[in-house]
Amino acid sequence: QAYYNIARRITGERIPLMRFRRLTEPETITEKGSVTPMNIALIAHDNRKELMIQFCIAYCGILSKHTICATGTTGRVVADATGMDVKLFMSRAHGGVQQIGARITYDEIDMVLYFSYPKDEEDEASLTYIRKLCDEHNVPIATNLATAEMLIQGLARGDLDWREIAHPRNKQRPL
Repeated sequence: QAYYNIARRITGERIPLMRFRRLTEPETITEKGSVTPMNIALIAHDNRKELMIQFCIAYCGILSKHTICATGTTGRVVADATGMDVKLFMSRAHGGVQQIGARITYDEIDMVLYFSYPKDEEDEASLTYIRKLCDEHNVPIATNLATAEMLIQGLARGDLDWREIAHPRNKQRPL
């Protein structure tokens, strides 16, 4: 099994805090025999982009079965690193977080992975905005690596299929 060291210090030095298995197939699938495609939003602060890239590489087998959208720079670097199709919104500084927030409000986002940087007050304001919308609309959100891994593994098992029942989407309307 391939392991990826995902945690990095800001200095770029690798630290052995967490190691993740590269999952190429879901360990279990839903009772229907297939994984329900979900819309997953990715947002990462500039200091957390490398962490997001490594996370997406480690879990590209799971993420590639779903629709991925992201703020501008995050989406570009993830798409380049993984080869996945990523729908790009504007950059965080130009309103990309608000675009994702609008999608959350209309129940078009099923999960948010927001790797924030707590020392940046502007990022903290964006995180609070997205977190409140996720709380209001019952959308799972991960703001750190450990929670993101739990959500992705739950997604692979089909634990989030309840979203499709609670919030059915018109299949003809793409993200």
